[in-house]
Amino acid sequence: MSDRETAENWDDGLSGMVWVRGVDYMPEWYDALEAAAEVNAALVAAGLERRELRAVASTDEDGHGVVRMRGTPQGARFAAAVLWRGLG
Repeated sequence: MSDRETAENWDDGLSGMVWVRGVDYMPEWYDALEAAAEVNAALVAAGLERRELRAVASTDEDGHGVVRMRGTPQGARFAAAVLWRGLG
């Protein structure tokens, strides 16, 4: 993952969060960041551009890693079609 992609994930995943003192969010967030990078690589390989759909690393209020999807409805539908074909 490039520095720019890492920065984009940081901006999307950590902005606006309220953190609780004493909860170590970073190890879980880094795990989510790696998982998001894997999903993003698969989405690009399937033909999607990052502006259409991307995985974003985040954490929940308890400090657990979370991967969220952000994108357009068209990008989500394209990804769903790819998944359905894979299941068929």
